[in-house]
Amino acid sequence: MQTLTAPELAAWLADKSRDKPVLLDVREPWEFQTCHIAGSLPIPMHSIPERMQELDEDATVVCICHHGARSMSVAAFLERNGFTNVINLTGGVHAWALQVDSSMPTY
Repeated sequence: MQTLTAPELAAWLADKSRDKPVLLDVREPWEFQTCHIAGSLPIPMHSIPERMQELDEDATVVCICHHGARSMSVAAFLERNGFTNVINLTGGVHAWALQVDSSMPTY
């Protein structure tokens, strides 16, 4: 499984010459409402098995959670189910708030 840091993801999203990845936020709805990276698709971890057909298997998917553990589990699950370009955001939205967007609330 590939990993990406918050600053690396920020640079990717700012790069107009690169295709944007799907930002899959696997946290609970209340967490997503508290804070999220703009453009993220919220699908809670427990819903992934029944909703993964909403994702393009060929797209680059960056899995995001609070600190990176849940998203790592989801990334591994997606890989086991045929997704070939899955990346885990190490440190999750917490790292994003600390390293990229200091205006983002933390919890």
